[in-house]
Amino acid sequence: MAIQPAGAQTAGLQCPKPGGENMTATDMKRKQGNDEPPCLSVYALWKDCFYKKVQQRCLSLQETKVKMVREQKVKEEKVNKREPYDLLSREWFNNEKVSLDTRIYLLEKLLPTLIPGIEKLLMEVERKNVFAAEEPTQFNPFIFLGEYLMRHNPQYGIPTKPSPYLRGLKVVTEELKSEMAGTTSERLARMKAEAKVKHKEREELENTKSQVKLMRKEALAIQFEEWTVDVSGRIPIALVQSALRTFADVVASTATDVRKICDKKLEIIDTVEKKVNIDEFTEYVHSYTEHFPDDVFQEMLKHLCRCADDFREAVRHDMWRQMFTFLFIDCDYAKVGLLNRQKILALLIDFYKRSPVSAQVAFCNPRQWPIVELQEIKPAHLWGGFDDQEVCEELSEKLVLSQTERDILAGPVADDRKGSNVVRTSVTEGLSEQKGMSEAETGGIPEEEKRSAESNDAEVREEGEDAMSELEGTDLEVRDLDGDTIVSGKSSFHEDIQTEVQTESVSAFSQEEVLPETASTEYSLSRDGEPGSENQVEEEEFSLGREPDTEKNEEGDYPISEREPGSEGQVGQEEENWTAETTNATSEPTREATAITSEGRALADTDVIDSKEDAPVAEVVKETPARKSVSEQYGSQTGQRARLQDGNLLQDHCEGPAPADRQDSLAEDSQEVEVPWSGDFLTRDLSSRFSSCGERIPEDWKCEDARFADLHPIMAEIQNHWASRTRSAFDESSLNLPQFVQLMETFLGEEVSLPAVKRLIGFIKREYKQTEEEKRKQLEKVHHSSRLAQRKLLLEALFEKWDNNASGFLDLEEVDAVLSTFKEGMEKETLRKAKKHLCSRYPQLSRVGKLSPKAFQTFLELLASELSGNEDEAIDNLMEFLNTSVEQSHTEFLQSSARRKWLHNIQQAAETSGGSIEPVYKAVFKALSQDAEAHGDNKKISAYIALLEENQLTPEQGQILLHYMACTADDAPYVLNQTLHRHMKGVSFAAVEEGKPIHVPRVQLHANIHFWNHDRPVEERKGSFLVLPLHDAHWRVFGILGLDTVRDQCETAIFLAHEISFYQGVCYAFSKAYHHICTLENVLQMTGTALDWLYTRAPSIHTVTMYLVEPGKDKAQNYALRKMISIDSTGQKEIHSSPVLLRKENLLRDYLYKCIDSSGVIHTSVYREYHIAVPLRDLSGQALSLFDINIGHNQKLPPHEHKDLQKMLKISQAAFSEILKTALEETEPTYVLEPEHEANLRHAGILFHWCMLQDLRECVWKLSVESFADIKSYVEPPALVHSIVKAVLLLFHPDWKGSEETENWSQCKLKLDDNLIQEIHCFDPTAASVQIQAELLLDCIAGVSRAAVWEHGSAPIEYLYHWVQTCLVLAGSPRSLYSKKKTFLAPSGIELQCTTK
Repeated sequence: MAIQPAGAQTAGLQCPKPGGENMTATDMKRKQGNDEPPCLSVYALWKDCFYKKVQQRCLSLQETKVKMVREQKVKEEKVNKREPYDLLSREWFNNEKVSLDTRIYLLEKLLPTLIPGIEKLLMEVERKNVFAAEEPTQFNPFIFLGEYLMRHNPQYGIPTKPSPYLRGLKVVTEELKSEMAGTTSERLARMKAEAKVKHKEREELENTKSQVKLMRKEALAIQFEEWTVDVSGRIPIALVQSALRTFADVVASTATDVRKICDKKLEIIDTVEKKVNIDEFTEYVHSYTEHFPDDVFQEMLKHLCRCADDFREAVRHDMWRQMFTFLFIDCDYAKVGLLNRQKILALLIDFYKRSPVSAQVAFCNPRQWPIVELQEIKPAHLWGGFDDQEVCEELSEKLVLSQTERDILAGPVADDRKGSNVVRTSVTEGLSEQKGMSEAETGGIPEEEKRSAESNDAEVREEGEDAMSELEGTDLEVRDLDGDTIVSGKSSFHEDIQTEVQTESVSAFSQEEVLPETASTEYSLSRDGEPGSENQVEEEEFSLGREPDTEKNEEGDYPISEREPGSEGQVGQEEENWTAETTNATSEPTREATAITSEGRALADTDVIDSKEDAPVAEVVKETPARKSVSEQYGSQTGQRARLQDGNLLQDHCEGPAPADRQDSLAEDSQEVEVPWSGDFLTRDLSSRFSSCGERIPEDWKCEDARFADLHPIMAEIQNHWASRTRSAFDESSLNLPQFVQLMETFLGEEVSLPAVKRLIGFIKREYKQTEEEKRKQLEKVHHSSRLAQRKLLLEALFEKWDNNASGFLDLEEVDAVLSTFKEGMEKETLRKAKKHLCSRYPQLSRVGKLSPKAFQTFLELLASELSGNEDEAIDNLMEFLNTSVEQSHTEFLQSSARRKWLHNIQQAAETSGGSIEPVYKAVFKALSQDAEAHGDNKKISAYIALLEENQLTPEQGQILLHYMACTADDAPYVLNQTLHRHMKGVSFAAVEEGKPIHVPRVQLHANIHFWNHDRPVEERKGSFLVLPLHDAHWRVFGILGLDTVRDQCETAIFLAHEISFYQGVCYAFSKAYHHICTLENVLQMTGTALDWLYTRAPSIHTVTMYLVEPGKDKAQNYALRKMISIDSTGQKEIHSSPVLLRKENLLRDYLYKCIDSSGVIHTSVYREYHIAVPLRDLSGQALSLFDINIGHNQKLPPHEHKDLQKMLKISQAAFSEILKTALEETEPTYVLEPEHEANLRHAGILFHWCMLQDLRECVWKLSVESFADIKSYVEPPALVHSIVKAVLLLFHPDWKGSEETENWSQCKLKLDDNLIQEIHCFDPTAASVQIQAELLLDCIAGVSRAAVWEHGSAPIEYLYHWVQTCLVLAGSPRSLYSKKKTFLAPSGIELQCTTK
């Protein structure tokens, strides 16, 4: 830009000239001898000084006057107190308005002087005794009075001391003046009266405020009693802050102005160690709520009450999670930080089946979601399953344990035990015993529970037949819930079925009599014994129906029922014992549990046994763990088994009484002892304290291998930039600590008592076994994973060393040339094969010849696999060879390190922008300016980014154009939002077509340069110009990055080779960031479609909120959550722009972060509303976003709504994965619909329905003619069946409208054959040849409700109903959706729609 002339700097200041018309003579005299105009700043300084002095003087005079007035008032008060004024003066005061003016004049002008004269006259008359004198005197009263008045003229005389009467007259005069309208005194009196009234009102208001403040503090003090305090009577202030922050979000009726009041900033406290007592709590909360209206404050009290409930539940669940953590440590025999997921699921199913019906109500069925993953459920079960016990076939096959695993789970049996026996009964005997039980004999089990148990028995029998058919003729030992061997030895097929069915049938009705301490005793047994050892046998001696061996048992004796197992009274007694333990735990609610009953709590579900609101605090704060922290307990996680610290204290807290004291009764043992809360959540953030061995890279492994010593600094920087590893990746075969703890907590649910938790812990600890072979394989697997992580780090560091200028790519030919000299050129043929395989995996390599970091790693791995010998040794030798083939000086390392840091900031800006592209543009221009300043001789550069778009406004000027989306600030008036067409002057389109950078060192010598700033003189159009193409993951150009030095007039301001290489790295970083933003926008678009689909089918859902995971700003903040989109029960969607949610600020919403940590589903109660948190996982299995589903006060959704929710979640995950696969360079998108093939892209708006169509096609394809037998059997079908079949037929044949083919049911059912299945499987509703009459189809299915289809219970009808609706949605999407304005040549697979203006 041209420099402005110096005169323009004072263009806005008009200075007067000497002798001007506006100058006075005085001004001209003052100006003599001084030709300079007055300075504005000097004048302002003089004026400020003048006002400062005058103000000080005025304030001094005012203070003096006020002091004098106050002294005068004090003197008058003293005189009035000593000598009150005469009351006779009040006679002059009356309400007569006619003489008011006259009286005021007399009292003010005459009487103050006349009255003293009269008094003196009377006194003189009395002194001279004028009236008593017989002779006339010379005393003339008129002369005396006249002389007195002349001597005491108020204008000239000295005022005398007023008498009480005169002082009274003065008061009366002032009062009369105040009655005279329009006078100063009247106005002053009125102002004083108003001020007095306001002062009184203010005093009353202050009194009211003080009373309200006192009442609110009392209410807050009572509210403090609701919170679970620690041993010192304090609660963490971070929890209080979390409750205050979430108030505005959870109160639906909060108005906008109230939200502003609630937006008071709170100091962030990220630790629970800082705590407050009752007084500090009251003051802190009151300081936040002191300006709240009464109704809002009442809502705040209710919210705090709900938060106190959640806090108590959090304390209770934290105790559970600690116990689960120690259980995980005990079961992790190989000490690798992983457990077998399939075994854990099998044990949960076994425990669930053996539990009584009354206990199963509180548990989450392990055969169903969320225990079973939605991806593990087949589409046929998801779309056509109507029962509550559906399990996918894949999962069932995985849960069928091998013979070896079953032998391990059964464990050894000690034949020499006293009183040991084996229960062998037949199915007939067990059923006859169950049928013969009366309600009294079964412990008062209602008939409904009996029927439920019978249905459960039928299911168990079916599963038993399937599972046991594979184990015919094998040695098998099966144990009951307490470890008793109920099947032993080699049995036949039928005998196995009979025994298992009998055992599970009895278990469905009852639960073996187990003491509350049993689970914890099993849980805290000696940890030195290996599985299956003699110590383990002794630990498992306690079983139902036999007396324990006191000589062998070192843990203590248990009171055992003397009844034989399987007797008629035993089942009822066991059921009573199970229920009694739960009842005893909840029969005496404490003050904390009953303090908020006035709010009218209600049970969320009448089938739930134990109500959450009625749970005592004794159950919440039952146990205080004596161990320090999870990370300290788990130790270094080496191959040896770590011992738990403070074992004696743990035994005291978890096992119950000592062995000598365990002779108490069952009722005493089942009661829980209230123990104060320890004051900390030890399991609140397990992921930050734990990682499995496979996820960790040993810190000392670098020192073990000195071959790559020069790569260590680069590896350290890479590790600092790596994403946080606190998020667990889902693995269908294994569970780490956060996932295991969350799985156990999900299985137990919300309404389970502590004895049930102990039973589960004892059962898992006793039954989970691992052979030495399994340990060895697990260690090998973990070692391999750790080795791969080390290799990945080394390869990234090696790539960065080769890529010295941070361009983001390596030249394939250069790498190939160096590798051809490996082993003196003896491996050229192997190198050729590896290169061929690489090009087949990355087809674009043969065209561009550039290796990305991932392609470079793949190349070396392929080459190592082709070499002879060990693959690990081969790739180590290759890395060592490549490392020694290139040298990097310290200066080059520092330059490369700085540049990579700037490039990392670009990617971080995209990941933390919440879907906005503006921060990415700023980060790009900042990186360019920093490099130009540090490594480009401080040259001045201009930069701009233009994206290719389809030209729809002026197609005659070309099919595509370059739209300039962003630029540096100085060039914004000339470049921003400009469009460059192909026919216009410029070299940008040449760079687009060639896909290579174009550098013009001297623009003044090039005739094809387009200058946007036409005001720049021709002689100033000098400098260097560089255009770099922007490539996507598949090396297709979608825009350009332009740079020039026209603003720098230095002759040497040209771009060097290392700068151009770095600018290519900037293009690569911007491409990744840009497509990350586009991915987020497509995810939001897909999410909006999914929420719209769910809204019409699940009205019981209150709200659904979608959060995105963003990386934290530092290592302390691993990640944050950003609320993106939500929908309420009315279907109203809202796009949020709120700041990120940090974990340390949302302790009471920690379930969101637990969902991300474990990458698992969480069902919990928050603020007395039930929430389901469901993660959306990326391709590695880590949670990248989540759905927070609020189902209100209902603990469960209606069955059909629950099923539709599962469908939405599974389809959303599939669509989410499809979006993420698009950004992979080695993945080519697959197209199904006709417009996708034509436009070479897939639109995110219909991706949800696209995935749904794929699922439904698979479901229909697996149907057969026999599947329609039930439908064809109808003579007169239900209306919904006929309507759905009619809609399907009209979809293919619209001309059949009103014909016998659709109206006559006998003709309709003939069309339900294999041909129809084939047509449905191949049908494309978006094809141009398909003409769908939407109104005709809507008329058919408009009256068919979703609930009615579910209640009908026919899988084919369910498939057809959803298929018709999906086809209608896809057919309604216009084909122009694929050809509207978009980024040209954008990554195929997803249309990019980025907001960049």
